[in-house]
Amino acid sequence: MSPDPSRLQDLLGSLHGGILAVDADGSVELINAEASRILALSAEAALGRRLEDCLGADHPVARVVETALAERRDVAQNRIALRSGITGELVVDVAAAPVAQTDPPGGAVVQLVDRTIGQELEAHVDQAARSEAFARLAAGIAHELRNPLGGIRGVAELLEAKLVDTELRAYPSLIRSEADRMWRLLDDLAELTHGGDLRPLPTNLHQVLDALLDLHVETEQWAGVRVQREYDPSIPRLELDPDRMSQVFLNLMRNALQAMGGRGQLTVRTRVESGYRLTQQRRAVQLVRIDIEDTGPGIPPEELPHVFTPFYTRGKTGGTGLGLSIAQHWAVRHGGHLQLQSQLGNGTRARVLLPLRRAS
Repeated sequence: MSPDPSRLQDLLGSLHGGILAVDADGSVELINAEASRILALSAEAALGRRLEDCLGADHPVARVVETALAERRDVAQNRIALRSGITGELVVDVAAAPVAQTDPPGGAVVQLVDRTIGQELEAHVDQAARSEAFARLAAGIAHELRNPLGGIRGVAELLEAKLVDTELRAYPSLIRSEADRMWRLLDDLAELTHGGDLRPLPTNLHQVLDALLDLHVETEQWAGVRVQREYDPSIPRLELDPDRMSQVFLNLMRNALQAMGGRGQLTVRTRVESGYRLTQQRRAVQLVRIDIEDTGPGIPPEELPHVFTPFYTRGKTGGTGLGLSIAQHWAVRHGGHLQLQSQLGNGTRARVLLPLRRAS
């Protein structure tokens, strides 16, 4: 008995993985629903057309299929990044195998597995672990240094008061100013020692963002910056700590302003991630995404993995190098996480992902 084509399509459509079949010329013979989603390619647009014509010759999936057909062997590539206006950014495993070892091969079957959620979960767990470890370290450093630093500052004040020579008084004054600078650093470290002091309130996310933007856009430092707000009106009031999240967004906005040198465009964008879930406490949670994008020069690829490292300043002056660490800490404390995506010459995007906890 020959298989029922509609039955076969139903079976393939029920698979969680993407399945794609091409003939010897690379034309699409079959594509299931998951493959259509991953590739942002409908069956109507794909069937009968060459895959590279549908996706583009430089598309990583098209290249894998082309290699499998040309070299008549199985080809696999893991964790490739796919970008699409429909599916967003995905991390996908691709495997292509010739249908038969004939000359020429009788086409190929392609399997696509979406690893995006798994990778984001790994990043979330890693951020949480690093945030907790650094918070413990920061607490120890702040505790051990505050008392001797206070003593140094006090002695400098006494010495400055007793010295008559104006030239000599400059030295204890310098000691006092440096002690104050170190005290500010300890204050920043102290921000990471508060593990459970979140005060979640029913909060309008857009009001938090607007308050920060309205406060700063009229200042001299922001005079050359165009601000674009792209808000998702469907986002409900959320259960979050408005003060802590204001600190997160303010740090990210300041970084963007500094990267642009005070001139460029800052885009603040929000949206509900419709097809995305983050497992939290053994349950699926929908996410809210907040993007803060600048038009600065971008971050070199070799530096990007280090930007969340405490005290990493990339040559900036006037900062402690803790802004991104603090922002990451409070995003993690809210059950979310913080990503930084950048490309030289194309600016930087900071993305905060938060669980959509609707306020009652």
